[in-house]
Amino acid sequence: MAKNQEQFTSRWGLLISMIGIAAGTGNIWRFPRIAAKYNGGSFLLPWVIFLLIWSIPIIIIEYAMGKGTRKGTIGAFGLLMGKRFCWLGAFVGFVSTAILFYYSVVSGWCLKYLVLSLTTGFQGLSHERSLEMWNRFMNSYQPILFHFLAMLVGGYIVYRGVVGGIEKANFVFVPGLIILLFVLFVRSVTLPGASGGIRAFFTLRSDILLDYRVWLDALAQNAWSTGAGWGLFLTYAVYMRQREDITLNSGITGFGDHAISLLAGITIFSTVYALVPDAAEAVITEPGPMNTGLAFIWIPRLFATLPAGNVFSAFFFIALFFAALASLISMIELVVRVLNDAGVRRSQAIFLVCAAGFLLGIPSALSPSFFLNQDWAWGVGLILSGAFFAIAVIRYGPQRFRQDYVNVEGTDLRVGRPYDWVVKFLIPLQVIVLISWWFWMAIQADPQDWWNPFRVETVGTCFFQWGVVILVFLALNRWIADKTIGR
Repeated sequence: MAKNQEQFTSRWGLLISMIGIAAGTGNIWRFPRIAAKYNGGSFLLPWVIFLLIWSIPIIIIEYAMGKGTRKGTIGAFGLLMGKRFCWLGAFVGFVSTAILFYYSVVSGWCLKYLVLSLTTGFQGLSHERSLEMWNRFMNSYQPILFHFLAMLVGGYIVYRGVVGGIEKANFVFVPGLIILLFVLFVRSVTLPGASGGIRAFFTLRSDILLDYRVWLDALAQNAWSTGAGWGLFLTYAVYMRQREDITLNSGITGFGDHAISLLAGITIFSTVYALVPDAAEAVITEPGPMNTGLAFIWIPRLFATLPAGNVFSAFFFIALFFAALASLISMIELVVRVLNDAGVRRSQAIFLVCAAGFLLGIPSALSPSFFLNQDWAWGVGLILSGAFFAIAVIRYGPQRFRQDYVNVEGTDLRVGRPYDWVVKFLIPLQVIVLISWWFWMAIQADPQDWWNPFRVETVGTCFFQWGVVILVFLALNRWIADKTIGR
């Protein structure tokens, strides 16, 4: 541990913060939509399986690398693989940074609707009026303002430090998120007709399980929702106490994320099936602009039909904002940690990250097409980022990695040899299958221009943006390595 470097004060402080990374907006608006697409229960089985063979194994790698090296993504990869491979850690860090630029915009949307729910409310709101409200907001300059406010709040929390900022904030955000979701859960399951939603959510159909798409979407949801492979767990693990159980904490983090998703899923299904039973599936699966149909168009209208609907809509958007902000501060901290490793003072690093995050997020705040392009390029890039963690362990040697980094002081729940097989074979196979599937769908959707790097969601734009970033980091690798881990 570097001199004077902060540590989480307790295991609960660490776990609450780690769950804060995983429990983001994807749990609340994306998970119910994808689950509904595959008849609810038929999605849950593969979703849990991929938690065990994708998310938790990668989370273990991140915990172990962060705790073992006490460096951010660049330094951790350099110390584990050798200085020639610092560019891999730089790419991992950049993927999360690129997501930060537009995730702050999403956090701003949540803040805007939280303000609306606490002021004017949504009583008497029709579907058409709800859609008009969303479009009017998106076609104004307000998204920039709320993007700025979200980045300001996130930056201030990180400025307060690991203990005084990140840990204390997550002690509010994560329990607050769970309590608010539980209140909404209780209200939703007691609505007349809610049983139809619960039944739909847990119904298992064998014919859907035979559809390869449900398995691929379950893997994709795990890659996006849990945060595995983003480098965020690695960053927080830098501040772990020495006697912390890597394996147990990784499992609690992964299952904690899925428990929050289940709570949100049951709540959404129950509410929608109770209030619009004839169109429930269409409502839940409607993506809307930038996949926001459920959260920002339908939920305000649905809560408006309930007694005390303004109270419940406020609860929902407070929970959504807590989830967004908990994830946002981890992304800010990731970049700050990397800059700290390179010798930049923490206060300067925070200012640089927040200023750059605000300025580079403006295009996503103003242009839905740019937002979708970045979400596509770096959302798919997360899978490549997860692959880089597996590559690091494979190069180091899975058995040696377990001995030197995982099964160490403080880890009572030790990882055995089957883990080596998962890292060497299953994770690379999942990467190849998922990226191939996404690219195949992109080619099918745009067979003429799939190669075009300047279209919104094409194979070409991924290779172009990834290629530019990788080439830059390869060219600067020696300088990056010297700045981060020394000559």
